[in-house]
Amino acid sequence: QAQLMESGGGLVQPGGSLRLSCAASGSIYSVGKMSWFRQAPGKQRELVAAITGGDSTSYADSVKGRFTISRDIAKNTMYLQMTSLKPEDTAAYYCNAVVYYRGSPYPHDYWGQGTQVTVSS
Repeated sequence: QAQLMESGGGLVQPGGSLRLSCAASGSIYSVGKMSWFRQAPGKQRELVAAITGGDSTSYADSVKGRFTISRDIAKNTMYLQMTSLKPEDTAAYYCNAVVYYRGSPYPHDYWGQGTQVTVSS
């Protein structure tokens, strides 16, 4: 049973930086695509960045050039380095991962509980 745990959120001033982490644990055979989503008050949840098993990355236009997604060598932890933060980046950030279990070719989708990022003076 896979579990995802986000950390690293908090309060930061405009122009500041934060690094979010997402750790996957449990009886996971392998982890496929991992993504960061965010949801601001009154808005739909949106994709921020994604990274594949081959380390191919993609970003929303609103964060391109400011955020960097990465994962560790063991492929069990994902990071989102956030720089030049703006008030409009304020949202709850959620980790999403596609995981596979031993003996099964079918993917399973999991979400973390979320971590709050607030950008304000």
